[in-house]
Order: sequence, then structure tokens, then C-alpha cells
Amino acid sequence: MTATNDTKPAPSMSMSADAPATTTDTGAPINATPYADPQYDVPSIMAALYGDGILGLKGAFPREWVAKLDEELAVLYRAALARPGGAVGRGTNRHYVEIHPEDISGFLDLVTHPWVRTVCECVLGPNYKVVEIGFDVPNPGAKDQPWHRDFRAGEETLVDRRLNSLAFNLTAVDTEEDMGPFEIAPGTQWDDPSEYDHGMFPPQSLYPRYQARAQRKYPKMGDISVRSALTIHRGTANVSQKPRPVLVLGVDAPGAGHDAWHDLQLTRGYYDRLPQEVRDHLICRVVDELEPIMQGHTIEGLMMGDA
Repeated sequence: MTATNDTKPAPSMSMSADAPATTTDTGAPINATPYADPQYDVPSIMAALYGDGILGLKGAFPREWVAKLDEELAVLYRAALARPGGAVGRGTNRHYVEIHPEDISGFLDLVTHPWVRTVCECVLGPNYKVVEIGFDVPNPGAKDQPWHRDFRAGEETLVDRRLNSLAFNLTAVDTEEDMGPFEIAPGTQWDDPSEYDHGMFPPQSLYPRYQARAQRKYPKMGDISVRSALTIHRGTANVSQKPRPVLVLGVDAPGAGHDAWHDLQLTRGYYDRLPQEVRDHLICRVVDELEPIMQGHTIEGLMMGDA
């Protein structure tokens, strides 16, 4: 029996997310955006995501917290690889695995982090919805991906110039140069996709544009970033002997519709223990027993080969 809840630059990051808040003479922070945490600067957040398309916060979580996450992801990865359809290919020696929130111990810490909530509310509005949690693993031998978007841009972006979804990334390891760091071309979330294959893959004639703008990211354990998945990006070749797992949290503005590609499930007991302020931001199925996820967000152009 199921029920549905569907109410509607730091060195390793794009830019700093911790601009000081303005204060009164008594030292109390002045915040004209009631749902934003006053320790974070709303104009800086908006400028980064509407400008470069990516923003980072260093040291958001303790390294011990991330080390536990790394252990949990390793167990989940082995289980996914052993299950038909459990891991989706993202190119040579790369996989994406969608998981259940209660599969990891830190889900509540993640979605209630004041920076995560502030970014979501500022960019997507106070009724934002968490629609996805999973992880990417570029393994040793992973090759350069082709430049791409994670999905097609809609009219709200192409015409209205509005972002209606965000992807948060949290590395489970310290990223080193040989581990295939994430590479992004800032500002390209607004690029015209009329020549893109499937609306997601730019032609190679545009590669010089992205290579000229490219920034590689080297986050450490505890750092978190957020980006528009429409900003042109790719994973680079992992020539090390170490995997580079990265947790992914997908968040939509109301009506964005990306929940159709995912299957966020929570057991009744877990769901009931969550604070109401968290439940209000979930599009999920509440189930008696967790079911294997049939992953719907495949990216065919990544499964068919590398750059």
C-alpha cells in the first residue's frame, strides 16, 4: 500500500558563498528575505547561479560525517552493481545509482543544512521540492565525457530566463587532479540548444567555446556545491587507481516535473519521523517496504561513448 506526498571563487569551488550579512548597530543581522538564513548573502547566491551556474560552500560538513557517507556509498554501489538495472552507465567505467533517502545516515543533515535550504528557497522559491538522491562514481579508467547538459532546457529557461531546478553535489573523497575532476563551462546554462543532439549534447564545433571557459573543480571532503544541470559540463578522465564517488541531490521548483524521472521512496516509519518542514519539501512515495528503484533518468549520449 502506498501513499503519495506531492504538495506542490574558493579554490575548489566557483565562488565563495559566505559573504557577511549586514548587521544593525546592535549586531543583529538584517535580512530582507525572511526564508534565507542571514549568515548567507542572497545576492551572491543569485548572482552565482544565474551567472556562472555553479556555487560552492567549503567545509559545510565535518570530514567524519563525509567518511561515514563514503562507507555507506561503497556498500550501496556494490549492491547496485550486483542487481540488474541497479546502476546506470554514464560512460566508460562510470555509473549513476539512485538511492533511497534512508539508505544513508546523513539525509536529514543534508536537506536541513541552512545553506542548502537558503539556496533552494532563494533560487527555486519557498515551495521547492526534493525529487532525487543518488550518487555518481567515476572509476579508474573512466574517460572524458562529451560536453553535455543533464536534461533539455525548457521554455522557463530559454524564454523566461528562469532556473527551475538545481543539483547539489557533495564529494565523498578529496578530489585530486588524476581522479577525473568535474569540469564546467560557466555561464552556459543560457546557451541556445537548437543545434544540440537531443537538446543536451552540443556539436563538436562548439567545443572550443567550452574548453576556453572550462573550470575544473577540486572539492575536499566536507565541501558542497550547487549548479544548474543545464550548465555545460563533463567528467574528465580518471587516470588514478581510486574511484571518486559524489552524492547528488536533485531539487525542483514547483511544477518543474523532473520527479517523473525518479522514484523517491520512504518507508512510513522513516517518513513519520521526519520534521514536517522536511516532509513539505518532498515529492515521494510513502511505502510499507522499500522497492528497488527502476531508474528513469538515463542519458543515452553518455552511455554510448566518451569524447
